[in-house]
Amino acid sequence: MLQKRVIPCLLLHKGGLYKTQKFKKPTYIGDPINAIKIFNEKEVDELMFLDIDASVENKEPNYKMIEDIASECFMPLCYGGGVKTIEQMKKIYALGVEKISLSSQAVLNPILIKEAANIFGNQSVIVTIDIKKDLWGKGKVFINNGKKNTKLDPFEFVKKVEALGAGEVVINSVDCDGAMQGFDIELLKQIKKHTTIPVIALGGAGKLEHIKEVFESSNVDAVACGSMFVYQGVLKGVLISYPPYEKIQELLGKK
Repeated sequence: MLQKRVIPCLLLHKGGLYKTQKFKKPTYIGDPINAIKIFNEKEVDELMFLDIDASVENKEPNYKMIEDIASECFMPLCYGGGVKTIEQMKKIYALGVEKISLSSQAVLNPILIKEAANIFGNQSVIVTIDIKKDLWGKGKVFINNGKKNTKLDPFEFVKKVEALGAGEVVINSVDCDGAMQGFDIELLKQIKKHTTIPVIALGGAGKLEHIKEVFESSNVDAVACGSMFVYQGVLKGVLISYPPYEKIQELLGKK
């Protein structure tokens, strides 16, 4: 069984590091390379970088930035944003990225998941699913930074991407993004019932207890956190951080 993981998730926007709240109000955090240098000093499981401009603006991935990030990063790296073709994926993997996250293209061109998994291996292809709930509490899959409702049922969609060969799935709650009030436990519990591949919970972490709760209550395989690792205190002062290895192990009941 894979070890439970705690993954910093960092958003790239206009060449810098940003944080959002419910996919809105991007706030500048700092320079991506400086953040990586800090995480290199910690015992971080892996890093996830998501470019929130590329798909919306119909741009190619920023290969120079990806190369700079990968060359500085000493832990496994996942990149997502603007990836539409196998050729683009080849370029990104060649730069030193271990995993690529497909989001909008997983909806618009799902066969890309299958093609990529066959060429690069399931473990190298993950799918990030952005889910937003309507007034009646029913979740739908959104793309383009939460702007477009695909009307797809998230539980059926997660089964589809697994069947196509995705090695992992990131469940990103739009409603919990940046709120730091905890994960959507019920959503994650239902997702786990509909898939056998590893599930990474994203959106809602504000303190270590939220991580402990989501592992214990929903049995997800990993958590990804943004705000919790870039903000400090009630005034949300910017401070890149990561809990000590011993604290993570204690959190997961390993000590």
